[in-house]
Amino acid sequence: MLNKKSLFTLSLSTMLFFSTLAQAAADKKEAEDNVDTYELLNLFGDVMERAKSSYVEEVSDKQLIEAAINGMLTSLDPHSSYMDGKDFKYMSEQTKGKFGGLGIEVTMENGVVKVITPMDDTPAYKAGLKPGDYIVNIDGESVVGMTLNDAVDRMRGKVGSKVKLTIRRLNEKPFDVTIKREEIKIQSVKTDMKGDDVLYIRITSFSEDVDKNITKAVKNAMKKHKDLKGIVIDIRNNPGGLLDQAVNVSDLFLDKGEIVSTRSRNEEDTVKYTAKPGDITNGLPIVVIVNDGSASASEIVAGALQDHKRAVILGEKTFGKGSVQTIIPLNNNGAMRLTTARYYTPSGRSIQVKGIVPDVIVKPSKVEEIESTFELSEGEYQNALKNDSEDKKDAKKLAADKAEKEELAKDYQLSRALDLVRALGIYKQGQDNK
Repeated sequence: MLNKKSLFTLSLSTMLFFSTLAQAAADKKEAEDNVDTYELLNLFGDVMERAKSSYVEEVSDKQLIEAAINGMLTSLDPHSSYMDGKDFKYMSEQTKGKFGGLGIEVTMENGVVKVITPMDDTPAYKAGLKPGDYIVNIDGESVVGMTLNDAVDRMRGKVGSKVKLTIRRLNEKPFDVTIKREEIKIQSVKTDMKGDDVLYIRITSFSEDVDKNITKAVKNAMKKHKDLKGIVIDIRNNPGGLLDQAVNVSDLFLDKGEIVSTRSRNEEDTVKYTAKPGDITNGLPIVVIVNDGSASASEIVAGALQDHKRAVILGEKTFGKGSVQTIIPLNNNGAMRLTTARYYTPSGRSIQVKGIVPDVIVKPSKVEEIESTFELSEGEYQNALKNDSEDKKDAKKLAADKAEKEELAKDYQLSRALDLVRALGIYKQGQDNK
């Protein structure tokens, strides 16, 4: 009969035995993985040598290796890629708001180039390209088989030269468009007063100093227009940009709380960005206009303001790019762009694929004014009394209102946004006066 000491010794021996077996299995798997990796690297070397010696045209080691690296990264997702020195320099210029080309943000989808958005006032924008368009040929050559970097390189070129793109658009026959290349200088922030009571802020991309430009515009508007009812932020067709600018812009209008979080596959690498105290508008109503060309950093701003109930989001569902790309410089002056995390809004929503659904869905529409069959008003009667408070300022205001009305007839989404923010502003003023 076994005593307690013998049982304990047997149990300990059994545990040590299974622990040894588990360690041996782990060591064996690691060894097998290493063997597989070495075998695959040998396979890569064999393929490269065969391609170099037998391909129909001469190719260099550099061409083959860079293509292999890019193929490895692009197979992971559409936004990971390898950039040589020239591509890396181009990307750096783009985030500073100045670069050459067509002014178009693109991605790769189903083997062809998809337009995320044409940037405002650029050759692509003026040529009529739209978010969701597919570029299937560049100068008569099919993009099928090209990498995204290859396609982008072909669309770039000497300022003043032209490129012909073949476009496929939903429910339309393919058509060609010829675009002249220009040096692209992006004015990331444009502001305008709509009437004398709404500040309109158009953000075309989140490049450097966007937050500073918005701060300046808001402070000037609040100083000059005491009856300011609200702000409209237009981020339609904004492809994104710098994460820190998306965070800073959101922070301008939030007094506290999370703005966005990035989560990688390692839980300990989760990063949360939070707002600092202070809202530069002192709580003025905000309406944000978005569409299917609003991506990445634009979606961070819309998601943060929506989750905190700080703004009403109006327009169409956004693009749905909710992944984080880290630029890792390499020792050959190039870099790799690698997807390392996902974005999450303050409420924990992932932006990826789903995008941001607006609070108020408004599709682009054409507005036509209905002509009245009888338009005689009091002022048109021959002996009508004059308004004793009428002055020159009223005439100027009427002229300005007419010009704005004509502009808004071309932009139904903006028209709805202005109506909404003015209504919210009137309601807020009423609440404040109670």
